[in-house]
Amino acid sequence: MRVLDAARDLILARATPPSIEAVAEKAGVARMTVYYQFGSKVGLLEGLFDSLGGPHFRSELPRVMSHADPLAALADLIDVFFRFWSAERLVTRRIRGMAALDPDFEKSIRGRDERRRQVLRMVLGRVAEKHGKPTVDSFEETVDVLYALTSFATFDTLADDTDAVNKPVLVIQRLARLALGIEDESSDGR
Repeated sequence: MRVLDAARDLILARATPPSIEAVAEKAGVARMTVYYQFGSKVGLLEGLFDSLGGPHFRSELPRVMSHADPLAALADLIDVFFRFWSAERLVTRRIRGMAALDPDFEKSIRGRDERRRQVLRMVLGRVAEKHGKPTVDSFEETVDVLYALTSFATFDTLADDTDAVNKPVLVIQRLARLALGIEDESSDGR
């Protein structure tokens, strides 16, 4: 845990990706200890991501996926992603910025983002079974649209500092239904 805390602290403190050596020094362990525990910088980042989001997603995703109504599952999934983005906003912003500078960071981010895409694909498959939308022809395009809508960049653009979650969640939930071409049941006709 000291190693992961050190990695998080260094990411928050610097504008450049930390080296394994810097993480080891901050954690008070040998460089080889970090390599032994995590294997590489990518492994260290995966461990950091798991420590930040693992407990959140392990408790929330099974609940989301157990919804009988796939539209409710999609709405809750958006909420889960955005609450996580909000809770770890600064470290996520830093890591994503560092990904432009460090191929290891970029590889790790892409892997995490691909997991989000796969979960969206599963939920949209359930929506398509029940509602006939998205159609087979538009399925992958809809996955891509919802993938973009649920990204950290979208969250970070929409969220302000006073209400970091509720407004963006409602906006994206509404846009998701529009992308699916399904009427918003909470709409009063306006």
